[in-house]
Amino acid sequence: MNCIIVDDEPLAREGMLLLLQDIADLNVIGCFNGAKKAKEFMSENDVDLIFLDIQMPGINGLEFAETISEKTLIVFTTAYSQYALKSYEVDAIDYLVKPIIKERLEKAVKKAFSYGELLANKEGKSTLESLDTDYMLVKSDRKFHKILFKDIVYVEGLKDYVVIYVNDSKVITAMNLKTISQHLPENIFIRVSKSYLVNSSYIDSFDNHTIYIKTTEIPIGEVFRKKFLEQYLGKNNPDKI
Repeated sequence: MNCIIVDDEPLAREGMLLLLQDIADLNVIGCFNGAKKAKEFMSENDVDLIFLDIQMPGINGLEFAETISEKTLIVFTTAYSQYALKSYEVDAIDYLVKPIIKERLEKAVKKAFSYGELLANKEGKSTLESLDTDYMLVKSDRKFHKILFKDIVYVEGLKDYVVIYVNDSKVITAMNLKTISQHLPENIFIRVSKSYLVNSSYIDSFDNHTIYIKTTEIPIGEVFRKKFLEQYLGKNNPDKI
């Protein structure tokens, strides 16, 4: 996987480069101090993954992300945690807060490899064939697979696809999150951000900004927070609503 680093701080670029150089199968093919130079480079070179700072002179990282091809995955790297929710609105796959810890970076890279394989493997992608009251049928590898709604842990929007997490497996389907959310039962699934739809039965805990499902952390979008609380608390304790 070819990647580039975009950060206006020289020390931050150097630090990221040192952290990435020991990760197998990840090739850093460019380092840039701003979006303009990075964009010029990307127009002539194949970039699979970009580590992108947010607060930069000129075009900031969020603005630049909106112009990046859907073929390129984005991991934001920033000193400001308040941009985390906005980062998922531009389909970033992860968000790292400086100073970046090696273990956390490796987790983000592992996620990038996983998503990269899903997006590249056309044969592994499925198509939604039908929906019933308690299950969906998806077609993948010339077979029809029945997925029970109760077995879906959560659904994540990724570019022009959704990744359906079913227990310990993942199914990628050519569909946006808004479309699939319209077909899944509201008494089971709750839209919690632009990028995530969760099965309320699997929620272990939550706070004002994050839902925790085992080791997975799912951000709660500001515009979705009120409805999430109403749906989840009302479902589990109607006397409090």
